[in-house]
Amino acid sequence: MHYAEIAIPDDRIPQAAVPAFQHVLDTYASETNKVAAVWRGFSEADLDFRPHPRSSTVADILKHQLLSERRFFGEFLGSPEPAAAEVLPAPLTTASATARLCELALPRLAFLAGRPEPWWLARVAFFDVERERIWIVWRRILHTAHHRTQLSVYLRLLGRRVPPTYGPTADATWDGADPTTSVDAAARR
Repeated sequence: MHYAEIAIPDDRIPQAAVPAFQHVLDTYASETNKVAAVWRGFSEADLDFRPHPRSSTVADILKHQLLSERRFFGEFLGSPEPAAAEVLPAPLTTASATARLCELALPRLAFLAGRPEPWWLARVAFFDVERERIWIVWRRILHTAHHRTQLSVYLRLLGRRVPPTYGPTADATWDGADPTTSVDAAARR
C-alpha cells in the first residue's frame, strides 16, 4: 500500500511480548492510520454534514470514535486511559480529532505490547456478556472499520476524494496495484 501520510509509522509500533499477537498491534496501528486518512478528507465546514436526518453527522462520528475507543480500552481491556471528559479536543476540528486519535493510540499500543498470552485469552466483562480480550480487541477494530467506511461514503457523497485503505480507489492508485474486480483476477493463485 502507498499512503500519502502515515500517522503511526512502523517504527512507532512496539514489539509484542508474545510474537503471536504482533499482528494485533500492527492491525490496530494500520486501522488508526486509515481512520486518520479518511478524517483528513473532511473540512471544518463538513462537521455538521449528514446524508439523512436519521444519520449521524461527521462530528458525531468523530466524537463517537474517540469516546468509544476510550471505553473499549479502559473499561473492557483495562488499559490506562485519560478521563472521559479529557478525550475530546476543544475545539473539535478534523485536525484536532485526528491528532487526538493518534495521541491516544500510541499508549494503547504500548499497553497491548506488554500483555502476556494469558491476558489475551482471559474472559472479561463486555457489556452484558463475557468475552476473551482478544475477541474484544478484534471487535474494536471491526467497529472502527465500520465507522471509517461510513465516513468514506460521506466523503463520496460530498464529492471528495476517498483515500485508499485496503487498496486503490477511484481516486487513488499506483503501479503494481492489482484490485480484484474480475473473475480472472479472483482465479489467480
